[in-house]
Amino acid sequence: MKRCFVVAVLSIGAALLISAGVVRAAAQAAFFAPRTGRPLILAQANIPPTGMGKEDKAMAAAHMAEDERMKHRFPQPIRVGALIGARVSDNDSRTIGTIQQVVRTAQGRIKVVVDCCGWFGFGSRQVAVPIAVLGSLGREVASLDWPRSAYASAPVWQSASGDTVLPNNDTVQIALARR
Repeated sequence: MKRCFVVAVLSIGAALLISAGVVRAAAQAAFFAPRTGRPLILAQANIPPTGMGKEDKAMAAAHMAEDERMKHRFPQPIRVGALIGARVSDNDSRTIGTIQQVVRTAQGRIKVVVDCCGWFGFGSRQVAVPIAVLGSLGREVASLDWPRSAYASAPVWQSASGDTVLPNNDTVQIALARR
């Protein structure tokens, strides 16, 4: 009985070694660049799910505040200069507007002034958007919690007496986003 068991374990081990060798050979053949012969390096970024996915809709349905939702979206520091001129897009990757400036209100909240609702630059207006409803998508900014219609119905931004425009070298926190 013991001998049969040992033989079975040895044969399974040999089969695993043989199959591992075949898989490794296939992997080496598949992951080398055809012309240069250099190995291809595959990587996957661990980006949290953000945007208007199932989890975010559940947070919105639970009436979670915008600042609380932003904390669940892994906020990261970003230079204000990197935000200026960035394109703001909706969930369908359509452009809503561009960021003109970043402002700190008298209450200490960060708002982003977006030039939106125009047609080829004509008839556009500036709207102050809380940074908590936006997310960074690389070189563009995604509108996570505000639909396109919210920008059209938002009041025109006018600088109040306590508002300060942040300089380009200052940093703010913005959530991560993905499509």
